[in-house]
Amino acid sequence: MTRLLLIGPPGAGKGTQAVRLSVACNVPAISTGDIFRSNVEQGTELGVKAAEFMNAGKYVPDSLTNDLVRSRLNEADVEGGFLLDGYPRTVAQVAELDDILAGTGHSLDVVVLLSADTDEIVGRLLKRAHEQGRADDTEDVIRHRLEVYAEQTTPLIDIYAERGLVVEVDGLGSVDEVTTRITAALDARGIALFAS
Repeated sequence: MTRLLLIGPPGAGKGTQAVRLSVACNVPAISTGDIFRSNVEQGTELGVKAAEFMNAGKYVPDSLTNDLVRSRLNEADVEGGFLLDGYPRTVAQVAELDDILAGTGHSLDVVVLLSADTDEIVGRLLKRAHEQGRADDTEDVIRHRLEVYAEQTTPLIDIYAERGLVVEVDGLGSVDEVTTRITAALDARGIALFAS
């Protein structure tokens, strides 16, 4: 039963690694980004609101995010563990996640911090924007998102580090190289892996 959080700046490869880690740890990957994009594509009320923030390179407010995550973490498939990607992103969301998990009698086992150079991230996201036609990934928006990340999300690392939960992994290199680094770090923490 593994409950882990994958954290790092936009473009650090969290989504790609989340898919692999969910298989390796045999737990569902829960990505708020995917949930938001799905709602945007479907034109739901939440999606319309979320799109306004996402297109401006801003985070979707806690009020639109917390209930969605709370509901998801109370579904049956996460009883044996989960991998969170994209939540929490603020100190307030850390408190909300603590409350959600306390209600289920669980807590996080480990926080995997993917680190990556800012210019490398900008290059990655511009390439992805070109390949996928993502209107929200202009260079100005990307750099703004990275500034918002540094301002709002970096403090979370300090909170989880104080709890002894953080393992930092270099997010640069091939997908396989990064996966190998993460699985080695998890193995060193005693996290059971089913595949790699």
